[in-house]
Amino acid sequence: MIILKNKILFRHLSKYIITLISMNIIFKALNDPTRREILELLQQKDMTAGEIAEQFHISFPSISHHLDLLKQAKLVFAEKEGQYVYYSLNTTVVDEILKWFLQFKSKKK
Repeated sequence: MIILKNKILFRHLSKYIITLISMNIIFKALNDPTRREILELLQQKDMTAGEIAEQFHISFPSISHHLDLLKQAKLVFAEKEGQYVYYSLNTTVVDEILKWFLQFKSKKK
């Protein structure tokens, strides 16, 4: 029985650690104003990297780096269609972030 409890505890701790690592990546991605603006653009419609880059006064490689960090955080999806890669907002992760934040909301007495 002790082994079983340890496996359950390990599984719970592993999930918790993975969640913490994921949250750190997400918050790192959200820490930059350019990446937050990219998310706001993608809230309106799916866009190619070129369309996103047109909205900023920074180099295409910089936009590519920002998009890569957003993909690592799973905040955006990238889908290749022909010669273009379309980026879209991953609302599932956004919902998970909101759910995580709401746990800290004070309860009414």
